[in-house]
Amino acid sequence: MKEALICPHCGKVVEKYKNPFPTVDIIIELIDMDGIPIVLIKRKNPPYGWAIPGGFVDYGESLEQAAVREAKEETGLDVQLKYQLGAYSDPKRDPRFHTISVVFVAQAKGLPKAGDDAKETGIFYRENLPKELAFDHAKILKDYLLTLRKRKEE
Repeated sequence: MKEALICPHCGKVVEKYKNPFPTVDIIIELIDMDGIPIVLIKRKNPPYGWAIPGGFVDYGESLEQAAVREAKEETGLDVQLKYQLGAYSDPKRDPRFHTISVVFVAQAKGLPKAGDDAKETGIFYRENLPKELAFDHAKILKDYLLTLRKRKEE
């Protein structure tokens, strides 16, 4: 989206671009526990609720670096990225502004500890995922579970 602005110094029309914010989300599988549960965080800041750990990509950072950093900041876990699940770009996915998230599936060992934007962490199995999830994370987790089923069938 472009917006025309007038330069206060020279009076020329300058175009200002408004672009979506790049973000990452990380589905963290705990591989040292039975059934391979996943880690979710309860958000400290609006929008509140349970969410997949994640956040904004910093300038000069790759998506993969951002995913590893955000996982560590929010859960205290050192993750190994397994694969990219997909990209989610619905302009309404975040009520604050337009974001595009690249979602990774990762694995880690140990117990998560809330940090950064996380009020608390939770360990969940497929059968007990919270009903109310922030953003479009219910859709992302549904896609993740479908991918797991497909990978088992192969």
